[in-house]
Amino acid sequence: MPVVLLVVALMVVVLVVRATAAAGSEVRGPRPARRPRTSGTARPAAPDDDPEFLRELARRVRRDDSPA
Repeated sequence: MPVVLLVVALMVVVLVVRATAAAGSEVRGPRPARRPRTSGTARPAAPDDDPEFLRELARRVRRDDSPA
């Protein structure tokens, strides 16, 4: 009995694949590459990308490390 169900399921899959191929439905290819967004100015994406933030952080570390 399980073998019969397996054969029937396989036949259904084959028929569905053939029907979609006969209907002319094509599998779509990969999407075209997206162009990066162009903005007027390049902004830092994160605080560690921001030179001003890094300068301020270094200044704070130097200030905290100085002997009192």
